[in-house]
Amino acid sequence: MKRFLRATLAIMFVSATSSLVTADDKDPSAVLDKAIKAVGGEEKLKKVDAVTWKSKVAITFNDNTNQFTSHATLQGLDHYRSEVEGEFGGNPFKGVTVLNGDKGWRKFGDNKMDLEGDALANEKLRVYLQVIPSLLVPLKGKGFKLESVGEEKVGDKPAAGIKVTGPDGKDFTLYFDKESGLPVKLVAKVVGFRGDEFTEETTYKDYKDFDGIKKATKAESKRDGQDFVKSEVTEFTVLGKVDAKTFSEPE
Repeated sequence: MKRFLRATLAIMFVSATSSLVTADDKDPSAVLDKAIKAVGGEEKLKKVDAVTWKSKVAITFNDNTNQFTSHATLQGLDHYRSEVEGEFGGNPFKGVTVLNGDKGWRKFGDNKMDLEGDALANEKLRVYLQVIPSLLVPLKGKGFKLESVGEEKVGDKPAAGIKVTGPDGKDFTLYFDKESGLPVKLVAKVVGFRGDEFTEETTYKDYKDFDGIKKATKAESKRDGQDFVKSEVTEFTVLGKVDAKTFSEPE
């Protein structure tokens, strides 16, 4: 009889615990709050207006992989500058992409183009998909809608998912490790330079502390299941005010 009672209590405890976990998973705000706490805390992240980082990047096109370095600076979600340098097809190249509110430019070598219409919208989307998993707090602001999508395995660990619909009406799904709360995967529809649409899946790992903010230093992206980008962050710094010239049209 005692063994039966112990077994019954154990089942009741597991059932109650499972119910609590499921309830949390169905509340996207609870999942997000846990993630924000894991990354550095809401108080600290709210004060972050601008950041800069450097990365080593490998990008694969048609089974050919090219290496380059990247230096990016971000202020808010709509002011961004990225400078890249490396080799493509064995030829050296330099590139600059700038977003300044509702204006944008891209320059490769001596060729420069204005980003307008869909090209500008796609670049804005690419930027905040890149940044939001690091800062998270913007997801609590106006314009972002959150919806739970349940749990799935990322690697060999369970992760809670949130579907996010952004101010532009486009959605993406962000997954958080259930134990640590840290972001581990992002899935979104993206548009390539040629206008083709892909399902891009990016996984994050190797978190390190940068002045109290935990940042994934390695990310791997696949497009429609094919290897696309692997990057490693070598520096990540929170900035004060950024010189407005940083986001000027490239010369």
